[in-house]
Amino acid sequence: MPAGLELPTFKGRPGWEFTDISDLDLAAYERVGADGAEAGEPLWSVPEAAALPDGVIVGMLDDAEHQELVRRHLGSLVSDEDVFVALNDAGARAGAFVYVPRNVVLEEPISLMSVQARTGTLLNQRTLVVLEEGAQAEVWEQFLSGDEDVDGVFNTVTELVVGQGARLRYVCGQGLSEKSWIFGAQRAEVGRDAALDWVALGFGSARGHVRMETRLVGEGAEARVTGAYASHSKQHIDFDTTQEHAAPNTTSDLAFRGVLTGRSTAVWKGNIIVDPGAQKTDAFQESRNLLLSKRAHADAIPGLEIQANDVRCTHAAAVAQVDPEQLFYLRSRGLPLEVAKRLVIEGFLSALVERFEQGPVRERLSDALERRLAQILGD
Repeated sequence: MPAGLELPTFKGRPGWEFTDISDLDLAAYERVGADGAEAGEPLWSVPEAAALPDGVIVGMLDDAEHQELVRRHLGSLVSDEDVFVALNDAGARAGAFVYVPRNVVLEEPISLMSVQARTGTLLNQRTLVVLEEGAQAEVWEQFLSGDEDVDGVFNTVTELVVGQGARLRYVCGQGLSEKSWIFGAQRAEVGRDAALDWVALGFGSARGHVRMETRLVGEGAEARVTGAYASHSKQHIDFDTTQEHAAPNTTSDLAFRGVLTGRSTAVWKGNIIVDPGAQKTDAFQESRNLLLSKRAHADAIPGLEIQANDVRCTHAAAVAQVDPEQLFYLRSRGLPLEVAKRLVIEGFLSALVERFEQGPVRERLSDALERRLAQILGD
């Protein structure tokens, strides 16, 4: 444990009201770095690596040849006052660095993967993505376990730096063993007239807490954040999101949807922050959850902190069981109960998929959701 820092107390610190980590013994887990282990079932197929234009870097954080760039940006968006960020900074870790120079446009996506191979380990994972002015890129990252029996702690810190006029799509999915913990501190900063399209998939782990923070620091900046989780058994999913508008004429749009069955639980806590002077802010957030069993439980908690007077900020939240009228309608047309239920669930999630244009992104997300549904509905 980093000196002077303690693990958050359940219900004793803002942001940790819903995830009890009192039985987490970090000392029982061996700290390890990346070891090139093979993954279990991936969330999506990984395309072959494409040739990179001059100046583009896709490598490890500790590679000697780009340390000047790394030092300039690493740690600029996150605070080591967070115990899990400090833990990530201390000792062995796996680390990825993506850098796209000014006005360079990548035609093919970059794929990153981190695998926790062994039970009893603490894997500190770090990702730094930097797009300079006018650059465009798509980065797909997945966090996986070596197999379904790995009992470990996966601690990830992500920093996304989107420069002026740049365009970044970042897709991050975790399909860790359902015996593992996950902790995440993920933060993006979006510059003037830049755009971030951020997608998060939360399928694995037993318990944990992931913070996703987007800060719009330049006028005209835009961010779209899309999240999906699907849990079963006794899983507990916890997402804590922030959309901070620090400049005028900025736009954010966040949508999370969850499907829960068994005795699983989930919480989404979202906050829109509008700083003083951030006039003409346009911000929206929603979280909708579909419960497939009577013992599943979800909390959806939107929040607003507005310090400017010429803004449009709205939110929506809902937690509901499968609509019996929809089931009745489908069954009255001859569909078996399980088929009817599956169609209702797919319709519920289709609103997320339809946020993306036709093409590889939409197809991969749809496939990942379908495979996860098949897993949890097989309980």
